[in-house]
Amino acid sequence: MRHGWTWLLPLLAVAAMVTGCGARPAPVTGEGLRVGLAYDIGGRGDQSFNDAAAKGLDRAAKQLHIAKTQELEATAGESDQAKEQRLRLLAQQDFDPVIAVGFAYAKPLQKVAGEFPATRFALVDSSEATGANIANLVFAEHEGSYLVGAAAALKSRSGSVAFIGGANTPLIQKFLAGYQAGVARIDPKKKVLVQYLSQAPDFSGFSSPDKGQVAAKGLYQRGADVVFVAAGASSIGVFQAAHDLGKRAIGVDSDQYLQPALSAVKDVILTSMIKRVDTAVFDFIDDAGRKTFKAGEQNYDLKHDGVAYATSGGFVDDIGPRLEELRRAIANKDITVSTIPKAGT
Repeated sequence: MRHGWTWLLPLLAVAAMVTGCGARPAPVTGEGLRVGLAYDIGGRGDQSFNDAAAKGLDRAAKQLHIAKTQELEATAGESDQAKEQRLRLLAQQDFDPVIAVGFAYAKPLQKVAGEFPATRFALVDSSEATGANIANLVFAEHEGSYLVGAAAALKSRSGSVAFIGGANTPLIQKFLAGYQAGVARIDPKKKVLVQYLSQAPDFSGFSSPDKGQVAAKGLYQRGADVVFVAAGASSIGVFQAAHDLGKRAIGVDSDQYLQPALSAVKDVILTSMIKRVDTAVFDFIDDAGRKTFKAGEQNYDLKHDGVAYATSGGFVDDIGPRLEELRRAIANKDITVSTIPKAGT
C-alpha cells in the first residue's frame, strides 16, 4: 500500500468456512478479551494476506463482542528487534490473546512468548516458534496452488504460464511447488516461468505493486499468458499488467475478484488461491474466549476447506468438473502434492 496505490479500498474476503477442527459450536461471548494483532509488512489494506487476518479480527470483534482490539503494523526493512518490541508491547499492555501475522515473526515470537508464559499467542504461517502458549496456524498452500495451476494450464493458450513470489522463502516455495505440479498434471510440456520480487530477508516484494507490475509485464512479454502471484499487495500491480496487455492472472489468499477497489481490472482475475486466514484467526480468538486454547500446529488443509480456489466471475465454470475431480483426489490422498518446487525457468 505504498508507492502511490493508496486509493485502494479494504479487501472483502470470502465468508469463513469449516476448518481442520471440523464443525464448530456456536461462538460464545468474548467479553473481557483484549485481542492484539501484529501485522506483516503491508498491514491492513494490502488487499490480500493481512486483510484476510483483519477480516477474522473484525468478525471476532463483532460476533464475540470482545472488549478491546489493538492492531500494530510492520515497517519495510525492519529488524527482528522491532517485531519483538511490537509483540512485547501488546503483551505488556495485557492483550491476550496476541496474533502475529506472518512467518517473519517466528524468531521474535519465540523469544517474547517465553517472557510472557501466561499470554496466549498465535503465529500465522509458521511452525518454527513452539511452546505451551503458542498456536501455529498453518495452511496447505501447495494443495490449493495445485488446483489453480491446473486451472492455469487448462485455460492457457500459450506454451508457458508464470509464477511471481513476493520473496524466495520456504513458504512461498510451497505455492510454487503446488502450482508447478498442477500445471504439469494437465500439460507436462508447458513451461512455468518463475520470478521473485525480493530475496529474504528483504520482504519488500510483498508490498510493492510497482515491482509486481514490472515483473508481470516481463513475464507476459516472454510468452506467459497466465501469471499466478503469491506476493501480497504486489498482486495489485500484476493485475494491472494483465489488464494492460490483455492477459490473465491468478490471485492469492482471498478471492480478489470480489475486491471493489479492483473492479476496473477484475475481469483479468481467472481465479484466486484462497487461504482461510480469516477463519483461522477467528477460530483462535473463539478458542481463547472458550478457554480451549490449543498449542501447536492447527493445519487448515484442502480436505477441511482451509484452502480453495475461487469461482467468482465464472471464468473457471467450464473446467469446474475437472478441478473438482482433482480437489477430491487430493482430499482423499489419491494425489499427494509436493512442497518442494522444481527448478524454475
